[in-house]
Amino acid sequence: MSLCDSYKRKSGLILLAIALAIVPVLNAYAIDNPDAPDYLGQFASREKQYIEKINDPKNTDKAYLIAYDDYLLFLDQELNSAYKLLMTKLPEGQREAFKGSQKKWIQFRDAEFGYINGNWTRESFGSSAGISRGAYRSDIVKNRVLQMLHYLKNY
Repeated sequence: MSLCDSYKRKSGLILLAIALAIVPVLNAYAIDNPDAPDYLGQFASREKQYIEKINDPKNTDKAYLIAYDDYLLFLDQELNSAYKLLMTKLPEGQREAFKGSQKKWIQFRDAEFGYINGNWTRESFGSSAGISRGAYRSDIVKNRVLQMLHYLKNY
C-alpha cells in the first residue's frame, strides 16, 4: 500500500466517522415523553380520508379544488385544537411566548398565502394553478400542525 493510498484510506475513515457522528444530531428533536399520547399517529388517522380524496385519480379539476378546500378546513381545525391543547400543557411562563410565536406564524402564513395566490394563477400555470395553490397552502398549515404535535410529545 502506497503512502497516497494510506492517506486516502485514513481520510475516508475520518470523513465516515464525522458523518456518522453528525447524522444522529441532525435528526434529533427532543427527548419525548414516552407516556404522551401518539398525537402524530392520531393526526395521520384523521387526515387519511382527506389525503385519499386528494389523491383520487378520478378527480376532475373541480374535485381537486374541493378536496383541497376540505383538507385546508380540516387542517385549520387541527391547528386550533393542537394550539389549545398545547396551551394547556405549557408551563405558565411559556404560554405567552408561544402565543406570540403563533401570532407571528399567522402573519407568515398570511404572507405566504398572498404570495401563493398571486403567483400560481390560471394565466401563468393554466388549469393546474388551483391544485398547486391548494397543495402549497395545505403544506404550510400541515407543517405547523405537525410542529405543535411534536411539541406536545414533550408533555
